[in-house]
Amino acid sequence: MTAQYFAPVASPQQAREQFADRHIGPSPDDQARMLAAIGYASAEALVDDAVPAAIRTDRPLELPPALSEPAALARLRELAAKNKVYTSMIGLGYHGTITPGVILRNVLENPGWYTAYTPYQPEISQGRLEALLNFQTVVADLTGLPVANASMLDEGTAAAEAMTLAHRVSRRKEPGAFLVDADALPQTIEVVRTRAVPLGIEVVTADLSGGLPEGDFFGVLLQYPGASGAVRDLEPVAAQAHERGAQVVVAADLLALTLLRPPGEFGADIVVGSSQRFGVPYGFGGPHAGYMAVREGIQRQLPGRLVGVSVDADGATAYRLALQTREQHIRREKATSNICTAQVLLAVMASMYAVYHGPEGLAAIAQRTHARAAELAAALRAGGVEVVHGSFFDTVLARVPGRADEVVRAALERGVNLRRQDADHVAVACDETTLPEHVTAVLAAFGIESAGTAEVAPAFPEALRRQSPYLNHPVFHQHRSETAMLRYLRRLQDKDIALDRSMIPLGSCTMKLNATTEMEPVTWPEFANIHPFAPIDQAQGYVELIEELESALAEITGYAKVSVQPNAGSQGELAGLLAIRGYHASRGEGHRNICLIPSSAHGTNAASAVMAGMKVVVVKCDDHGNIDIADLHAKIGKHGADLAAIMVTYPSTHGVFEETITEVCEAVHAAGGQVYVDGANLNALVGLARPGEFGSDVSHLNLHKTFCIPHGGGGPGVGPVGVREHLVPFLPNHPLRPEAGPRETGVGPISAAPWGSAGILPISWAYIAMMGPDGLRAATEAAIIGANYLAARLAPHYPILYTGRNGLVAHECIADLRKITKETGITAEDVAKRLIDYGFHAPTLSFPVAGTLMIEPTESEDLAELDRFVDAMVEIRREIQRVADGSHDREDNPLKHAPHTAAALLDEDWKHAYSRQEAAYPLPSLREGKYWPPVRRIDQAYGDRNLVCSCPPPEAFED
Repeated sequence: MTAQYFAPVASPQQAREQFADRHIGPSPDDQARMLAAIGYASAEALVDDAVPAAIRTDRPLELPPALSEPAALARLRELAAKNKVYTSMIGLGYHGTITPGVILRNVLENPGWYTAYTPYQPEISQGRLEALLNFQTVVADLTGLPVANASMLDEGTAAAEAMTLAHRVSRRKEPGAFLVDADALPQTIEVVRTRAVPLGIEVVTADLSGGLPEGDFFGVLLQYPGASGAVRDLEPVAAQAHERGAQVVVAADLLALTLLRPPGEFGADIVVGSSQRFGVPYGFGGPHAGYMAVREGIQRQLPGRLVGVSVDADGATAYRLALQTREQHIRREKATSNICTAQVLLAVMASMYAVYHGPEGLAAIAQRTHARAAELAAALRAGGVEVVHGSFFDTVLARVPGRADEVVRAALERGVNLRRQDADHVAVACDETTLPEHVTAVLAAFGIESAGTAEVAPAFPEALRRQSPYLNHPVFHQHRSETAMLRYLRRLQDKDIALDRSMIPLGSCTMKLNATTEMEPVTWPEFANIHPFAPIDQAQGYVELIEELESALAEITGYAKVSVQPNAGSQGELAGLLAIRGYHASRGEGHRNICLIPSSAHGTNAASAVMAGMKVVVVKCDDHGNIDIADLHAKIGKHGADLAAIMVTYPSTHGVFEETITEVCEAVHAAGGQVYVDGANLNALVGLARPGEFGSDVSHLNLHKTFCIPHGGGGPGVGPVGVREHLVPFLPNHPLRPEAGPRETGVGPISAAPWGSAGILPISWAYIAMMGPDGLRAATEAAIIGANYLAARLAPHYPILYTGRNGLVAHECIADLRKITKETGITAEDVAKRLIDYGFHAPTLSFPVAGTLMIEPTESEDLAELDRFVDAMVEIRREIQRVADGSHDREDNPLKHAPHTAAALLDEDWKHAYSRQEAAYPLPSLREGKYWPPVRRIDQAYGDRNLVCSCPPPEAFED
């Protein structure tokens, strides 16, 4: 980063114009009042008492001074200008697409959608849940399989998850072999290999155009259409696989499936892919919503999130996340996947693209795309160029002996990127954006004069043409005009609570300001429209931005090197553990496979350790929520010779700065293990402490938490991995981009794209640039002040479960309701649902301790909002007291029946002992800007017993 735009503050009146003062909610006067409530005179004194001296850094952040918002945008304009936006006809799973303006403005650029959280509280998430149900319906209908999940991280990781799913379904105890079609996307093949190695699975690649080779395989991965563009009849191969007891996985192009026979009709057990070409820009590789659909009988083993249909307390149709007990945060080391986030915002965009175009519109786009490719192929043949495949959808593979480089170069001179497959072959991929002049330019690159646009026949056999209908549900037929679409999006948005409506006080999830200036560059064409495999000189702005961001993150964390490739925190965890695994193997200690994990850890920690081929050994926590040091030493004593690592969240998942963290690190190192510090709670450390300095060897960071990439309803996320010098050789790399990691020693690609979700990295770059070193530290101090202020205000009403030194917490606190529940029957869930009536999203419910609420205010919430939340919690405590003293019935009270919809309050047959006014307006302030939940409390068990995971028929909505 450069500081050339930095200008000193000229006057006190301009002080508030500094971005840090806009980002940090409480003013200096407000912070003084908050500190007084905690019992401190200054932030420095509080930090000194809260943060152990042993972990404090002895040097300030060496980052450029803060840029103003205009200066940061100007610098980003400079970087964007270094990117060259060419017409990319490269393919390989990434295609040009047109994002309808109504979706661009009202979803991607709309904080009502991008600041939402994962829909664990479904009553205030009905809008995004409906959008995700639409997505699942699109995927299920197009693939021809009955159940699809709510998105995957990308196509490559979806294929890797399909491999492990196929292994589970096969019920084989030994790892076995997984067969991959040589015509699969090269990045997919390598992601599958990366994930297979630690699990002991052998990945075999072979040309499957003539059938299966000899051998025993538990699963087969086919690409449809192939990476070369070939469209083959895969039914015979699928039948052979089933005859030999193997599961059939098909990686399919959703747009092609509007014209081609769906995989579910020719024997696929699992179908995976990407929805990128449904209106989501390239973004230099991401973020894009992958997908997975499965046959009947294995849906309860499906990884990722699954939206299902249930009913609320009045019997009305309502949506929620289904089968959550199978997810990693419940199953921990028994989990079958470590996926924590998905790609919700991008899945919403893709689903709305399908809603807006409908089946006829999608088919028309596919037909136009195919027609361009068929015209190109016909003209090439007419010009004497051999077209390798007679059957294709959008990609034409031309054979030009010894001339591939010449053709690619000639196309480049005409502003078009083609794909050099080898010295003799060039691939050309058409898409929604391909125009006749693009075809003309490509033909000229081959030395052929355009032959016009005569109509040509389809380039795939009639036997492979789709006959079955899709997207018959009314939602895909009702919103053709922009007015209708605009109102549909607004109607869904209004059902939800996102950060644009109120504070989201989720502990462990850091829902902070995603500033408009940070978000703005994401949709600039120079960032949005760069293909991930375009020539690297066309992405110099991206390369420079990524280098600056990785360097800044390394400085903040104290590590030698950071890789931004992992496109989720869970993938960052896996990358870090694979680096540890690679390091031990390089030293002849590949037997080290024990991973110690405290009982309080995030569920992804244990799941990631298993994915990395390690065995989990749990370390106990003491009564104060800290790692039990005696138990740690006992476990090290027992497993020391095989100890690979310990995974520690710091500050702890219990919301405290543990005093013994340096002792933990020293003990693990002494036994030859490595220390992994989970970066989920880095918001309490930036500027105060560096994990790489106080004993950690590796961390993943959550850019969608500490560094302001928005949660988007459960994704996108970025989970960079930072390592000390000795682990640098074992960072992720990429088969198609040698610049993306250590070429010879890297562990392989963690994500399909070389730099993961590169398209949203400008957000975190801008945050760091505009905050500067002083602002970043001030944000951390404000987060610690806010958490301790809430703890002090709430403690007289709700016990604070864990505190650290001097009775202080870190950046979050846990309110303990277990005694209240025992005395009154009112549960933490009842309080969570009642908070909806007060207009708040609930804190984190029953994690890490059942019967509690974990609360994190973040530094971007101002004092007025913090006090509004406290007022709500105090009034709820009064309502609980009325239950305790008998004023309210233990079963018929505002908490047990929360949330209350407008319809419920207007029901003439009001049967409750409490009043309608008490239900709706427990505080006078709620009369202004009242949030009305769209449904009452949802019956979770009903939804799991009666699993419906696609759009229900219209009759379901009849009164």
